[in-house]
Amino acid sequence: MGRLVVIEGLDGAGKRTLAARLTAELSAAGGTVCSTAFPRYDDDVHAELARDALYGRMGDLASSVHAMAVLFALDRRAAIPALRTDLATHDVVLVDRYVASNAAYNAARLGQDAHGEVVEWVRALEVERFDLPVPDHQLLLAPPREVAAERARARELTEPGRERDAYESDDALQARTDAVYRQLAGAGWLSPWTVVDGSGPDPAPALARLLLDGPG
Repeated sequence: MGRLVVIEGLDGAGKRTLAARLTAELSAAGGTVCSTAFPRYDDDVHAELARDALYGRMGDLASSVHAMAVLFALDRRAAIPALRTDLATHDVVLVDRYVASNAAYNAARLGQDAHGEVVEWVRALEVERFDLPVPDHQLLLAPPREVAAERARARELTEPGRERDAYESDDALQARTDAVYRQLAGAGWLSPWTVVDGSGPDPAPALARLLLDGPG
């Protein structure tokens, strides 16, 4: 059985870049690796509805924290068979955003921290009720918040179809979400975490060794 490794972080943190670097390093070390990303906006109707809500196309749906959380959770629930197949056939399954995203963003929307009721509600919904595979390790990609925000703004200008949604364009929400992410990592929520701040050399080689050989 392979290891489920999740990359979390704010919009613009560089999750896709880290996933690509890790894939290359894991493959070079002889590991088999596959990757996926949530929300699956183009592949799941729940994620599609959530995207429409975030761009103001679903009335007041986006105003409901719990309704949005359920849509994102149902997207992951629908992916369980594929995730389990990937875990049975690969050494590492890399996931860009997972349950912790739901916990962090919705706690931030409600003004709660990592110990608030919505974090436990998300865990109970996705892990206990939906029986999602639990991560073996989570990576928090945490550059300075201003760096992530600037990357997100630049991406909006240079990549067609990447206009920032209601969450991405809310700087105050991003700041609160960053704080909750760091609390979740510090508490070891659902699994061991490694925090990568992006200030040092390329972390992918060391992370690949950890993920293939290290504990947690």
